[in-house]
Amino acid sequence: MWKHGGVRYVRAGFLQPSAGASVKGLLKKYLDLRIRFYEERSDDNVARIDKDTLRLQNDLWSAIEPITVQPTPIVALVAAGMNDVLNAQGYTQAAWWNRIPATAWELMAATAIACCALVGYIGHMARRSTMLILPVVLSTAFFLVADIDSPRHGLIRVLPRNLISLTNSLPSR
Repeated sequence: MWKHGGVRYVRAGFLQPSAGASVKGLLKKYLDLRIRFYEERSDDNVARIDKDTLRLQNDLWSAIEPITVQPTPIVALVAAGMNDVLNAQGYTQAAWWNRIPATAWELMAATAIACCALVGYIGHMARRSTMLILPVVLSTAFFLVADIDSPRHGLIRVLPRNLISLTNSLPSR
């Protein structure tokens, strides 16, 4: 989304001064909301952030809609950039909703059980301490996959470094 977000912000400066200032202010608020989306752990607060995001998206479109009546290359550039910003939020949301399917978890569990059973079956040839290696490694791998699959509630946190960097690069309010 914000890989080129700074460019979107600068392009807003091509608009008439009042519209450009309005769009720039809305983009900063929108950026703050996107950072909060990543940092928030409470589902209730995320729902509020989603509502605020939708409201700001509508405000952003409303801010540029009047200028699209007289399309110029610059207006088209700003409108396309705004579209990219708003589409990126949808891609992010889709990535957070698309989790590892239950059938994949079932297949991984069945594979783990089969591997552990095989180790147990041939275990009479190995020392007892080496028989624990596979179950421990499998458990650790499953834990990490499950933790990454739930970024809001897991131990491994996804930080929006690109958004934070962009915030730091924009002029202060």
